[in-house]
Amino acid sequence: MGGLPAHARPDRSGRPRPSPDDVRHRRRARPRAGRESGPNWAPGWLLDGSRPGPGARELVSGGRTVSSRVRNPYVDPGVLSAQRLQVRTVVEALRDHPAVWLWNLGNEPDLFALPPDDEAAPAWTRYLASAIRALDGRHPVTCGLHAASLASDNGLRVDRVFAHTDLAVMHAYPAYTDWATGPLDPAFVPFMCALTASLSGRPVLAEEFGAPTVPPGEPSGILSWTTDAGSPRREFRAAEEALGEHLATVLPALVEVGAIGALVWCFADYDESLWDRPPCRDHRHERTFGLVRSDGSLKPHGSVLREFAALRPAIREPSARARIATDPDRYYTNPAALLPQLYRRFREA
Repeated sequence: MGGLPAHARPDRSGRPRPSPDDVRHRRRARPRAGRESGPNWAPGWLLDGSRPGPGARELVSGGRTVSSRVRNPYVDPGVLSAQRLQVRTVVEALRDHPAVWLWNLGNEPDLFALPPDDEAAPAWTRYLASAIRALDGRHPVTCGLHAASLASDNGLRVDRVFAHTDLAVMHAYPAYTDWATGPLDPAFVPFMCALTASLSGRPVLAEEFGAPTVPPGEPSGILSWTTDAGSPRREFRAAEEALGEHLATVLPALVEVGAIGALVWCFADYDESLWDRPPCRDHRHERTFGLVRSDGSLKPHGSVLREFAALRPAIREPSARARIATDPDRYYTNPAALLPQLYRRFREA
């Protein structure tokens, strides 16, 4: 369930909004973290026709790659109206479906577009969450933020976005962080959830974590390749048994830090017939992120997840080390430095 909003307006302090050039410069200067796989996809009406800046993600529209920016979905009035229509249509259709547990406003929305100022993303969250709650008061609402919202102030701070949701979530992958102890660091995901809870004051769902795997029987290793655009890529892939052992450690640690649930990325590997199509062609690690192989057989970490769920673990109060004392405003003055410092303390506690 997705969308993105806020209004074209001065911010709450009455300050004028920064110019687009100021915004692009400021956001580019902020460190980025997280897994960025595959192109963005946008309908033609969302394109604004201006040239994308350096390092922009590939954008596909109408079945082809286009050279354009998108209208900012956090503040463009027309885009906000379209998102509200989408939300109303989807929620009205599915609110009584037994499979619905939670509404998510978007998956890592900063990878599609960055908010132009500090007020835009909280206002967008409030705007869409209120639209959902007007139609469905039974299901909680969240927004799928990832490690970039802890590693930098990218305009989607966890304390400000989750102030308008019912619960917080975190997507965390140690393989994409240079300060983790390794690509299967078992303390990384619990820590990221604990920090999100401490900063936001909301219960946290570990909404996305895991790793791609090598074929059965092969050891963990690095997959190297060159994209169609000539860019070299290197990605870690775990041995299936090693990923199972990793999950067997991470899941009870998530209970210990007070997480309310765990969703492993993702359901199934891609069938080999799709490997030469986007996003698998240039993002080869995405081919084998599944709990099950493409033939439908369960991987070892899928078995670990099933066995752990069968224990029906209860949600607990966070342990002492999971209560990370840090003021959000102070934290976001230098998150790139404070994040690894707090992690070291967490590991040593």
